[in-house]
Amino acid sequence: MWKYAYSLALVTLCSACSSMLPVSHSDASAFQSYEEARGAVVALVPMQSKKNTSDPHAVDFAAQPNTKILTHADVVRLLVPTGLLKREDLDPGIVVCLEARDACNGLDITASKISKTRTGNFFADFINYRQRTETKGWRFNALILYVNDLVVYRSWGGQPKVDELDVNTRPLGPFQEIGPSLVSTAR
Repeated sequence: MWKYAYSLALVTLCSACSSMLPVSHSDASAFQSYEEARGAVVALVPMQSKKNTSDPHAVDFAAQPNTKILTHADVVRLLVPTGLLKREDLDPGIVVCLEARDACNGLDITASKISKTRTGNFFADFINYRQRTETKGWRFNALILYVNDLVVYRSWGGQPKVDELDVNTRPLGPFQEIGPSLVSTAR
C-alpha cells in the first residue's frame, strides 16, 4: 500500500515540476507589437515629415531603447554603393542624404519582445538529458535618414512572428561532459 502512495506522490511531484523550469523575457522596445512599430515608421513620409514635430501622437524614435544614432560617416559606411550598385540605383532620399554631408544623420532602430520558456519534463531537464526551449515574440528593425530635421528616407523589416523550438538532447545526461574532460587530462 505504501509503495502505491509513494509512487503516486512521486508522479504528482514530477508532473508539477514543469513550472520550476526557467523562463526568460526580453523586452527591448516601448512598442507593444510588431505592427505598432511598423505603423510608427510607415507614418513617416519621406520629404514631408519632420523629426521634431508638435504632434502629440508622434513617436520620438531617438528615445526608444536600442536605437543607434548614425552620423554622416555611419550612413556612408552603411549605404555607399558597392561596385555592383550605381548611384542612380539608390533611393533618391539616400542620395539627398549623402549629398547633404554633415546635415545628414539617421537612426538605426532595433526593437523586440522575446519570451523563452523551457518546457517538457523537469527531471529530464534537470539532469541535462533533454532540454526543450520555446521562443516566441517578434523582432523589428528600421532605418530612418534625416537631412537637418526632414525625413528623407525610411525603411523597415524584421520578423513579425518569432516561433522557434530548440531541443537539446544529451544521451548521457550529466555524464556527457566527462568524456572530453577525461581525454584532456589524459594528455
